[in-house]
Amino acid sequence: MPRDPRQIQLEIDAARESLAATLDQLTYRTSPKRLRAKGQDAVVRWLQTPVGMAAVGAVGLLVTVVVVQRVRHRND
Repeated sequence: MPRDPRQIQLEIDAARESLAATLDQLTYRTSPKRLRAKGQDAVVRWLQTPVGMAAVGAVGLLVTVVVVQRVRHRND
């Protein structure tokens, strides 16, 4: 039983719309600006946790110790 050309065209149009929607969704998901903003939000949220604050404090202390050591050994 041959298919009606009109029905075939409707199926092609539906597939085209579906593919266009999928492409739009992929474009949104992989947007560099959106990914950067999402990453920045995740980092800010992590830094506001107790573990994040402790990590920042530890890094700050380590940097301070290294700077003091370099200043003290520079005068030797």
